[in-house]
Amino acid sequence: MAIFSIILGFLLLIKGGDWLMKSSVALSLKFSLSRMVIGMTVVSFATSAPELIVSIQAALSGHSDISLGNVIGSNIANIGFVLSIVLLITSININKTFYLTDWPMMIFSSIIFSIMIYYDSKISSIEGLILFMFLIIFIVYLINKKSSNDFVEDSSEEFQELANIKIFLFLLIGGFSLWLGSDLLVKGSVDLAENIGISDRVIAITVVSIGTSVPELSASLVAIYKNEKAISLGNLIGSNIFNIMAVMGITSMIQPIKVIDKGILNNDLIWMLVISFIILPLVFIKPKMKLGRLSGIILICIYLVFIYRVIL
Repeated sequence: MAIFSIILGFLLLIKGGDWLMKSSVALSLKFSLSRMVIGMTVVSFATSAPELIVSIQAALSGHSDISLGNVIGSNIANIGFVLSIVLLITSININKTFYLTDWPMMIFSSIIFSIMIYYDSKISSIEGLILFMFLIIFIVYLINKKSSNDFVEDSSEEFQELANIKIFLFLLIGGFSLWLGSDLLVKGSVDLAENIGISDRVIAITVVSIGTSVPELSASLVAIYKNEKAISLGNLIGSNIFNIMAVMGITSMIQPIKVIDKGILNNDLIWMLVISFIILPLVFIKPKMKLGRLSGIILICIYLVFIYRVIL
């Protein structure tokens, strides 16, 4: 049954990513928003939905470490696993908005979150509200900015011809498919992991986080296939911001989260900050303003070292 859930989950995630991509690109064309903005808002919110559902369920059932490990592990996986795979397939040109707005916001959210956790080993309802309010302010800023397409990429006619009702249906069905597929994948993966006696933190930081990062991987791969690389990068950066400010914010407002396994503080948080910071210097490795295969190799190596240390 666990194997069946995993296979069905993957199929739903792949198809859901395709539907979500069609709707998001069509939205960017209709509202004259850049691919990066759409990737960091619409797509990021949809692909972060699995993390939100898993974190809320885990917190309410008394498994805070799964909530925390899920978000921290997913943020590490988004950069070290998903982005590295994308870069091993294709390179991504970087615009100045990446290091002026997008990367700084991801680092800001990661640092604020880390300070809150280190202060008293928990995220209170008030702290969760603060995180969520920062997200609202950031989204309003992005939408009002309405920057022109920073990445000039061709869009196929199928995106331009989508009617409003089709955009809504693709967005709704795509988001639901990602949620259901991720839920099936996570449940199947956790069932398999528990059979070999792994702790909540290790399950969350490896199996669950990778499972909930599959929507980001699916959406990013579909974005590459559709020649929408800006959405791929914006989705990953935006997803990391959403994971902290929306997933942790909303979850802790519903149920305050406490750290149980100190490995989250002494190991996992540090790795999340390191892998988030390292993207910026990679952008300036020749050729500058471009993330390519070398960057992908560096990121995947960091991620594999992280997983090795966690498992040990």
